[in-house]
Amino acid sequence: MSTGTGPSSQPPPSPAQAQATTIKPTDLRGILKYVPRFQGQIFVIAIDGSIVADENFGNLLVDIAVLRSLGIKLLLVHGISQQLKELSALRSVPITNADGTGPTDAATLDLAVRASSRVSHLILEGLTQNSLKAAITNAVRALPVGIIKGLDQQFTGKVERVDKDLLNDLIARQVVPLVSPLAFGPDGKSLRVNSDLLAAELAEAMAATKIIFLTPYAGLEIDGKVRPEVAVDALRAIIKDNPERMSDPSLSKAVHAIKAIETGTPRVHILDGRVFDGLLNEIFSNEGVGTLVYGNDYQQIRKATKRDVRVIYNLTRNAVRREELLHRTQQAIEKNIDQFFVFEIDENIIACVTLYFYPEQPKLAEIGSLYVMPFYHNRGIGKKMVEYACLQAKERNATSVIALSTQSFGFFSNVCGFSEAEKDILPEARLKLYEESGRNAKILTKSLA
Repeated sequence: MSTGTGPSSQPPPSPAQAQATTIKPTDLRGILKYVPRFQGQIFVIAIDGSIVADENFGNLLVDIAVLRSLGIKLLLVHGISQQLKELSALRSVPITNADGTGPTDAATLDLAVRASSRVSHLILEGLTQNSLKAAITNAVRALPVGIIKGLDQQFTGKVERVDKDLLNDLIARQVVPLVSPLAFGPDGKSLRVNSDLLAAELAEAMAATKIIFLTPYAGLEIDGKVRPEVAVDALRAIIKDNPERMSDPSLSKAVHAIKAIETGTPRVHILDGRVFDGLLNEIFSNEGVGTLVYGNDYQQIRKATKRDVRVIYNLTRNAVRREELLHRTQQAIEKNIDQFFVFEIDENIIACVTLYFYPEQPKLAEIGSLYVMPFYHNRGIGKKMVEYACLQAKERNATSVIALSTQSFGFFSNVCGFSEAEKDILPEARLKLYEESGRNAKILTKSLA
């Protein structure tokens, strides 16, 4: 990196490296605020073989070293598809399958062992250069897949069990375990395993909180566009009913992201491993640079706690300036924190809403302070927050909800199904506050029947 005004001696960045980033990874304040959330958690990082071969791989290893230095426990898995194809061409040995999802004959397995050894060595070499201890393991035991639809899969395997004790022992000793896409059968012989599947199996066994797929594309492409985030239910429906909506390179990652979430991994990230600082930006920023796959639509919504007060205050400050929301001091937010719900993406609060019940009219609740960060507009998050608040109100036996809005009444009526009402619908105390505010907000209501 050049620090002067003269010409830099560094080569110009590739298009992928030149992609705009959202935070400066060198800004410790930007990173360290995330440390309490991630410290001690296990991340499975799955690296495509093509990423190991890319010119950004050295920078990626530095990012991995940063994660490790912050107390995040890492487990690395790598693929070999690109290297296997190259070795096949170099030696003029045809292969039956490149990625471990189809049959593996003896010749393909032999090349896979050679390719895997080379890729593992490159990763170990890079980790060593970044002062990290690492070890290639035989922690994965497998069984032959067998015959599928009449076709013998030969030396292709499926994971039988993971030696968690071995992996945990290595992690406890500050050693980064490295797992290749070769597992070992009951006879100790090698079996080829798809690396995406392997990452999902390892994440389940190790109770990882994230899988991070480092790929040669920007994320999951759906309907011709990369999606910043997608709920697992929506992704499952697309694959089942309209798989043509997804690009071919996205399908394997999508299928295994679904498997990982169904077996307990809360979040799966899919991003371009060629993007300079992409890994850090995906983990240490609200927006990220790839695709986040998460659990069901309401899984990301929770009750706010006192620890969230400052974040909520900062989140809504701009909306208060634009007179979209009423001004609340931090003290007022803290006093009424039990009314707040927040929406998290990757443990970052990006939206909030309040739900208030009137003691004098227990069947009526009010939804307020709805705010979504601008970056997340037009993604259905505001609607989910309102729907969730309505569900909570209904669970507490409310039969209707109201909302007061000066600038977002169209959203409540057109998107959320509210209808405009007269002010006499307000409880007496709320009507008095309404009159005193002078905001002349529209009053909207919705039946929960």
